[in-house]
Amino acid sequence: MEIFPILLTLVSILVAASVFVRLHRRPTKNRREVPLAAGAWPVIGHLLFYDSKTPTHATFGDMSVVYGPVFATKLGSYTSIIISSQEIAKEIYTVHDKFLDRPGLTASKLLGYDDSFLTFKPYGPQWREMRKIAATELLSSIRVDMQSHYRAGEADVSFGNLWKLWESKGRAKNGVLVDMKREFQDLTANTSLMMVVGKRYFGDSPNCEKEEAMERRKLVRDFLDFFSLYLFSDFLPALGWTEWRVKRDMKRAAKELDVVLEELIAEHKNKKKHDLGLGEIKKTYLDLLMDTFEHTEIPGLDARTTTKALCLNLILAGSETAIVVLVWAVSLLVNNPHVIKKAQEELDNIVGKNRVVEESDIKDLVYIQAIVKETFRLYPPVPLVAFRHVLDDFDVANGTYHVPAGSLLLVNAWKIQRDPSLWSDPERFEPERFLTVDNDVDVGGQSFKLFPFGLGRRSCPAIPLGLRMVHYALARFLHSFEVAKPSIEEDMDMTESNGLVNLKATPLEVMVTPRLDPHLYQFNM
Repeated sequence: MEIFPILLTLVSILVAASVFVRLHRRPTKNRREVPLAAGAWPVIGHLLFYDSKTPTHATFGDMSVVYGPVFATKLGSYTSIIISSQEIAKEIYTVHDKFLDRPGLTASKLLGYDDSFLTFKPYGPQWREMRKIAATELLSSIRVDMQSHYRAGEADVSFGNLWKLWESKGRAKNGVLVDMKREFQDLTANTSLMMVVGKRYFGDSPNCEKEEAMERRKLVRDFLDFFSLYLFSDFLPALGWTEWRVKRDMKRAAKELDVVLEELIAEHKNKKKHDLGLGEIKKTYLDLLMDTFEHTEIPGLDARTTTKALCLNLILAGSETAIVVLVWAVSLLVNNPHVIKKAQEELDNIVGKNRVVEESDIKDLVYIQAIVKETFRLYPPVPLVAFRHVLDDFDVANGTYHVPAGSLLLVNAWKIQRDPSLWSDPERFEPERFLTVDNDVDVGGQSFKLFPFGLGRRSCPAIPLGLRMVHYALARFLHSFEVAKPSIEEDMDMTESNGLVNLKATPLEVMVTPRLDPHLYQFNM
């Protein structure tokens, strides 16, 4: 197929539409259009920015210096408005939030039961009911507390395996080289899977055959990776056909995941049939959802599809954020060993060395909490957050900027969280800032200085669970192991990836050495 005639036709249509809009737009006093960045290509606009080696959020951060805190880019057939201002972001996602909704993504459509994920489902009665179920039945503080045994159990397995690896290498005094990016991926994915469906498919899996575990490991990893991709289909539908391979792979993964979920649903039903329930404290999210839909009917929602969609959504949201933060936190720490020393002093004072960290300790580990906040600030898991579709026109900044219906909004959290007008010495890793001048800043988005979980009514409802997973895993790791760079002379590579999710682009190879008594690494796994 010749692509040039297609592109020529598309360019002609876009030019004609642009001329028509400009001729028929009514002038408004004191209102100016959001400045459009230079360098847009015909048809594809600035999409090449999303496919370069330089992270898009960093590119947009540099562009904000030239064009100001609000500027526009052309992403295929869409105008995308990039917000790099705390005050304007606050105005948009409080005053004008009713005019915003989630745009659909190819991954959500093909892998999320036709946009049935809570994260991407359009706003409306069904979304409100789904969010209510998630908030009250799945993600409440009481429910998060009740599932602590899953998180503790997976930490036992993961860190017990690290101890065994060190022992197998002759208990080397200087430690054993480990890729903690891979270890954290396994830990967070297994933790999410255990909480959601009661199975673990990563690493040594006691409840899954090795070959099956390897297949499902790849399946879950593919599922998570698909949601980190930038696709033409989401911004330039006319060229979506060029991505037929990745769409084919998404459809294949969706079918395989559905088979797995159907098997798990059948297991649940069999348990109930034979009265083999494990009690409220051991129920997984799948158990809770199936119990809920036995007694609740939501008009327009298919209970079975909604159950499966929410399960996959929880696995996606629970593991990806935790992986990113843990990997960047340890990367920052090994480049700043004095911070590790201070964190371990806190752990030894509060926990001691005669037991492992428990989740009940987290409230007292204020320096660990500060490390997590500072990691969120410097390396937000999703650097371009609050991705929204504008439903109706509105103006911001006292009418300075006009935001037209049909455009897309993105807030550059990475840029705002490094803004020197908001943060002192913003490029420096300094957890102490959250114990002094910024001690009142939280990660819930209320301050609009630090919002790794999004903004507005569509912000992530799983903030308590996400923070619990990260705080516990990091505290447990630092308490259990000495950790250092492989080379004293070279700092850890801090190359960022270029995708929707900002996972470290390179491995996290560090030297780890156990720092507790051997019996504290030996559990019944």
